[in-house]
Amino acid sequence: MFNKIIKITSFLGLVLLPLKTFAVCPVCAVAVGAGIGLSRYLGIDDVVTGLWIGGLTVAMIMWTLDYLARKGWRFKFDILTVTVGYYLLIVVPLYFMDLIGHPLNVFWGIDKIVLGTLIGSLALWGASMWYESLKKNNAGHAYFPFQKVAMPVLSLAILSAIFYFLTK
Repeated sequence: MFNKIIKITSFLGLVLLPLKTFAVCPVCAVAVGAGIGLSRYLGIDDVVTGLWIGGLTVAMIMWTLDYLARKGWRFKFDILTVTVGYYLLIVVPLYFMDLIGHPLNVFWGIDKIVLGTLIGSLALWGASMWYESLKKNNAGHAYFPFQKVAMPVLSLAILSAIFYFLTK
């Protein structure tokens, strides 16, 4: 009980105190941590939660790289820097919150959250690249409205259903 009070107090302190903002990172890490807690409370397996963490991380990477490109703020190793930075800002806090690394929370010999994050990242990236390929083959237009959103979300939803049954 005391541990829950500390976590809730820490979360509220981060959200409510008027501190200097550090972009998205601490708030995102706390939100992801809270999301994992909520998903565990609802009985959702950590692999499924990790899928969506990975998808969100790749989406943030793509948004950031797009923003940098539009502003003309390209630099050497920008893709690597942004990618590694986001994953560190997500995974390291989860590790220190003891949400990653428990020896009994594994699937296929890999931590469930890490596995889900890797697969979710690859799925969202792959679906986004597939969308771009389809759009290119269709004179630069989507085949249907909101296809850019539907394809990545559908890929994560399908994987969530698959892993839901694999982990039950």
